[in-house]
Amino acid sequence: MIAYILLAFLNGTVIGTSRAINGRLGAEVGSFKASLWNHLIGFLFLTPALLLMGGWKFDVLPEAPLSAYIGGFFGALFVAVNSYIFPRLGAMNAVLLVISGQMITAVLIDYRNQGVPPTAIRCLGVIIVLLGVYLTRVSSASRAKDKSP
Repeated sequence: MIAYILLAFLNGTVIGTSRAINGRLGAEVGSFKASLWNHLIGFLFLTPALLLMGGWKFDVLPEAPLSAYIGGFFGALFVAVNSYIFPRLGAMNAVLLVISGQMITAVLIDYRNQGVPPTAIRCLGVIIVLLGVYLTRVSSASRAKDKSP
């Protein structure tokens, strides 16, 4: 179990780094072009990896329903929006807001799929993360006010 936890943590650091890189690219070329480059490079990485691992056969179409592929749309939109907001909100606020949205969505999905109502501790976790965003903004505004002549 510890290996999965470490892998998830490592994945979080990769995502954070990726968002910062794409944010910078988005500021230079535009958020949708940055998203396109992100997905094109990802495709160029994954295609040979899948072929080398024998996990992709071109003669067999996946049996997933068509609705299962909407995740690709959401993924591309996620990268485009992040490329736009990252340079404007800063890394900390952008990441905390994304995580907050993911936490709220996870609670709702668990409720819908498993009938598990949100517990007080889950709701408190979301509130704490949102409070962190608020306090960061208040602190930044206070520091900017103190530095003004």
